[in-house]
Amino acid sequence: MHAHYAERLRVRLDVVVALATAALGIYLWRSPESRMYGIFLVGLSATLALILLLAFAILPAMLFRREPKLRDEYALTFSSEGIHFRTDHIDSQLQWSLYNRALIDDYSFLLYYGTGSFSIIPKRVFHTTEQRTEFRELVAKKIPEICDKAKRLQAS
Repeated sequence: MHAHYAERLRVRLDVVVALATAALGIYLWRSPESRMYGIFLVGLSATLALILLLAFAILPAMLFRREPKLRDEYALTFSSEGIHFRTDHIDSQLQWSLYNRALIDDYSFLLYYGTGSFSIIPKRVFHTTEQRTEFRELVAKKIPEICDKAKRLQAS
């Protein structure tokens, strides 16, 4: 969830805007003729900070606790035809054509099949570097749009 929200929300920009808005608000608050503008800007900054806190700290934990399927142990089988998901409650074969986008970060592969819907494949499930590399190559062949944050960070 953190990787998904970080990709969607542009966190660095949001934090800079919240801090700049708070600083300007505090400055204006001190002046009697612009106190109302200052109060408004500080409130706006606090609202943005609250939204970020909700997105990164509160919502992921709430979603995890509310969704029973996330507590099941998953068995995944990857092939050129698709991904076979198996849990105590689910037995499903997903075709690669279902996915339209992928996000790869340091910890996981997020395979998107809608605007906010995705399958999460943690990198820790791969026992060797070769398995992880093989899966990355399979994703690159089967999914049209890939954002590889892990490679981008290594290059910089």
